[in-house]
Amino acid sequence: MLTTGKTTGKTRAIPPRTARPRSVTALAAGAVALALVLTGCAVSTPESAGGDQVLRVWSGSEAPLTRNFNPFAASSAAHFTFGPIYEPLFFFNQLSADPPTGLIGDEFSFSEDGTVLTVTIKPDQKWSDGTALTASDVAFTFGYGANVDPDLVSAEATDVRTVTLTYSAPKFTAASLILGATWILPEAIWNKITDYASETNSDPVGSGPYTLKSFTDAAYTVEANPNFRDGAPAVKTVQVIGVNSNQSSEDLLRTGKLDWVGQFIANPDTITADGRISTVNFQQDPTVLITCSSEALGCSGAQTDPAVRQALNAAIDRGEISSKAFSGLSGVVSPSFALIPRDEKWVTDPALLRSPQRADEAQAASILETAGYVRGSDGFYGKNGTTIEIDLFSPDGWTDYNDAAKLITEAAADAGIRLNNRTVSDAEYWTPLGSGTFQMALYGLPQSLVADPYSNYDRFFATSSTAPVGDSPDGGLNLARYSNPIVDAAVAAASATEDEGAKREAYAAIQAEIARDLPYIPVVLNASQAFYNTRDFTGWPTEQERFAAPLPYLATAQAVILARLKPVK
Repeated sequence: MLTTGKTTGKTRAIPPRTARPRSVTALAAGAVALALVLTGCAVSTPESAGGDQVLRVWSGSEAPLTRNFNPFAASSAAHFTFGPIYEPLFFFNQLSADPPTGLIGDEFSFSEDGTVLTVTIKPDQKWSDGTALTASDVAFTFGYGANVDPDLVSAEATDVRTVTLTYSAPKFTAASLILGATWILPEAIWNKITDYASETNSDPVGSGPYTLKSFTDAAYTVEANPNFRDGAPAVKTVQVIGVNSNQSSEDLLRTGKLDWVGQFIANPDTITADGRISTVNFQQDPTVLITCSSEALGCSGAQTDPAVRQALNAAIDRGEISSKAFSGLSGVVSPSFALIPRDEKWVTDPALLRSPQRADEAQAASILETAGYVRGSDGFYGKNGTTIEIDLFSPDGWTDYNDAAKLITEAAADAGIRLNNRTVSDAEYWTPLGSGTFQMALYGLPQSLVADPYSNYDRFFATSSTAPVGDSPDGGLNLARYSNPIVDAAVAAASATEDEGAKREAYAAIQAEIARDLPYIPVVLNASQAFYNTRDFTGWPTEQERFAAPLPYLATAQAVILARLKPVK
């Protein structure tokens, strides 16, 4: 692991699960037929043996599914581990600036210097096995496994409902990660588990609204938790299905075999026309070109030169990409990596509110030539006899990303930058990103949980969130291998204050650095389309009532929604 020292304020809370469903246009032979067999029912309003309506969900996972409900396995655990089964203390709604909603937690407060966080939990709560959930479980959780913040001094249950977390550094701005992305564990079970990283936790005991009923490699079923603090949810049974293509999911949705998905569909009107399915599109997560950016940490290739990244940033025609690759459903991304307009108050430089929407070949050429590159007779720039040549990949079947990659490659070639564009399998995609053995890939960054970009800067840009090439970042998501002492100092400063002026100053320093260095080159604000059955179930989020982001692969938000849904009788 990196040994350059931790960033003050760093938290090791496991980030929310935000796996992105694939998007494909060609239907694999037999995929729909197989999926129909897996659903076990062919009517549009399926019923279980007990007569209750079953809500069928695709949360983005492919078959065969793996029976893994380990909340520390952020990239491999079943989606419903995070929220429906295990819960954080509070729910932070990323669609609004409202205060967080108490789940296990009831109230929280910081000491004046931000180093002591006191949490009161709700009374008389139980785990799904009927045993009492107390402050001792919460204190245990923060002192266990990868949850242990390097700044944590102590985690103590001062009574049955009160937990005191003491840190060596202020934690004001890390509240959403500590309180909203740490999955609370039953101490009586997990204190017996010594190897938490490899544990599959096949029969989970949690506090959320659902418990695991059955599991196969094609689908798993959860049922309402009778011990849930708010009472068992009205939707008694939810089936999560493994589907191996976005087109298969779209067909199942259209024919009444699925009730809830979050995926890209270029022509949503074809799904919603009969009135069974409704849709919303809350654009929030940036699609970027992620680069292995730091030579000092072991990255190699022309993309390690900031001038090459800057030229490529200028060469991209984002308007064309939005129109052709994302069917006009994407939004405009900010190079500040704040979510605009939600986080607009944190961006002091107006030039950083929007990435340029049209290609500027002249600017790209000027950047490269100023940096000493010369355009060869073949039309491509190079230096010292070596032509710029960068490997770019995206996952096979993510057609919006695949189409975007083609357009970026064409625009780069027009500007004299050679990108070798290819598609890869899921394993070939995630493995090099984790180890740093890549040059450039299309990638999606999950947005911050609150109307404050701190967690983005902490997780994706801080040195303490990365590792040298060959190692996987432990508790961080800085896969770009970006390291900048100015950014690190500003992240630490932001974490140590509640003063908005001081935070704005720190964020301005971060934004200036990352907009110049571009370890992640912003492309678009990704379409975040959700489709759900409003004919048979009520209580969904709407454009007017944005109480949670309605994407079934998002941690915690999907549990908040499920707990509010009711069948239409």
